[in-house]
Amino acid sequence: MRNYDIVRGPVVTEKTTLQKDTSNQVTLRVDKNSNRVEIKDAVEKNFNTKVKQVRTIQVKGKVKQRGKIIGKRKDWKKAIITLMPGQKIDFFEGV
Repeated sequence: MRNYDIVRGPVVTEKTTLQKDTSNQVTLRVDKNSNRVEIKDAVEKNFNTKVKQVRTIQVKGKVKQRGKIIGKRKDWKKAIITLMPGQKIDFFEGV
Protein backbone atom coordinates (compact mmCIF):
# COMPACT_ATOMS: atom_id res chain seq x y z
CA MET A 1 0.00 0.00 0.00
CA ARG A 2 1.29 3.45 -0.87
CA ASN A 3 1.78 6.21 1.68
CA TYR A 4 -0.85 8.50 0.22
CA ASP A 5 -3.43 5.66 0.35
CA ILE A 6 -2.99 5.15 4.10
CA VAL A 7 -3.90 8.65 5.34
CA ARG A 8 -7.49 9.47 4.37
CA GLY A 9 -7.82 12.88 6.03
CA PRO A 10 -8.07 14.76 9.30
CA VAL A 11 -10.73 14.26 11.96
CA VAL A 12 -11.89 17.75 12.97
CA THR A 13 -13.83 17.99 16.23
CA GLU A 14 -13.61 20.18 19.32
CA LYS A 15 -11.64 17.49 21.12
CA THR A 16 -9.10 16.97 18.33
CA THR A 17 -8.60 20.73 17.95
CA LEU A 18 -7.89 20.99 21.68
CA GLN A 19 -5.45 18.05 21.48
CA LYS A 20 -3.66 19.71 18.57
CA ASP A 21 -3.21 22.96 20.52
CA THR A 22 -2.27 21.51 23.92
CA SER A 23 -0.68 18.08 23.42
CA ASN A 24 0.88 18.37 19.94
CA GLN A 25 -1.35 15.50 18.74
CA VAL A 26 -3.05 15.15 15.37
CA THR A 27 -6.02 12.87 14.71
CA LEU A 28 -6.30 11.31 11.25
CA ARG A 29 -8.70 9.00 9.49
CA VAL A 30 -6.61 6.11 8.11
CA ASP A 31 -7.05 2.95 6.05
CA LYS A 32 -8.69 0.12 8.00
CA ASN A 33 -6.02 -2.44 7.12
CA SER A 34 -2.95 -0.33 7.97
CA ASN A 35 -0.90 -0.85 11.11
CA ARG A 36 0.97 1.59 13.38
CA VAL A 37 4.31 1.25 11.60
CA GLU A 38 2.77 1.94 8.18
CA ILE A 39 0.85 4.93 9.55
CA LYS A 40 4.00 6.35 11.15
CA ASP A 41 6.01 5.99 7.92
CA ALA A 42 3.21 7.53 5.83
CA VAL A 43 2.84 10.58 8.10
CA GLU A 44 6.60 11.16 8.30
CA LYS A 45 7.03 10.96 4.52
CA ASN A 46 3.87 12.82 3.45
CA PHE A 47 4.09 15.69 5.95
CA ASN A 48 7.89 15.86 6.56
CA THR A 49 7.53 15.57 10.34
CA LYS A 50 8.87 13.33 13.09
CA VAL A 51 6.35 11.10 14.89
CA LYS A 52 6.78 10.17 18.54
CA GLN A 53 3.81 7.80 19.02
CA VAL A 54 0.84 6.36 17.10
CA ARG A 55 -2.34 5.11 18.76
CA THR A 56 -5.12 3.51 16.71
CA ILE A 57 -8.84 3.06 17.34
CA GLN A 58 -11.39 1.01 15.39
CA VAL A 59 -14.57 3.12 15.12
CA LYS A 60 -17.84 1.29 14.55
CA GLY A 61 -20.22 2.77 11.98
CA LYS A 62 -23.43 4.27 13.31
CA VAL A 63 -26.86 2.88 12.48
CA LYS A 64 -28.90 5.55 10.70
CA GLN A 65 -32.58 5.57 9.82
CA ARG A 66 -34.43 7.62 7.25
CA GLY A 67 -38.12 6.85 7.47
CA LYS A 68 -38.56 3.08 7.33
CA ILE A 69 -35.19 2.46 5.71
CA ILE A 70 -32.44 1.49 8.14
CA GLY A 71 -28.81 1.60 7.08
CA LYS A 72 -25.36 1.53 8.63
CA ARG A 73 -22.34 3.72 8.03
CA LYS A 74 -19.02 2.01 7.33
CA ASP A 75 -16.61 1.08 10.10
CA TRP A 76 -13.40 3.12 10.00
CA LYS A 77 -10.06 3.51 11.72
CA LYS A 78 -8.76 6.56 13.56
CA ALA A 79 -5.12 7.25 14.45
CA ILE A 80 -4.02 9.69 17.16
CA ILE A 81 -0.48 10.75 16.28
CA THR A 82 1.79 12.41 18.83
CA LEU A 83 4.42 14.54 17.13
CA MET A 84 7.91 15.28 18.42
CA PRO A 85 8.33 18.66 20.16
CA GLY A 86 8.66 21.47 17.65
CA GLN A 87 6.94 19.52 14.84
CA LYS A 88 3.49 20.38 13.46
CA ILE A 89 1.05 19.53 10.69
CA ASP A 90 -1.20 22.33 9.40
CA PHE A 91 -4.15 21.13 7.34
CA PHE A 92 -6.10 24.38 7.30
CA GLU A 93 -3.39 26.98 6.96
CA GLY A 94 -4.81 30.17 5.49
CA VAL A 95 -8.47 29.22 5.97
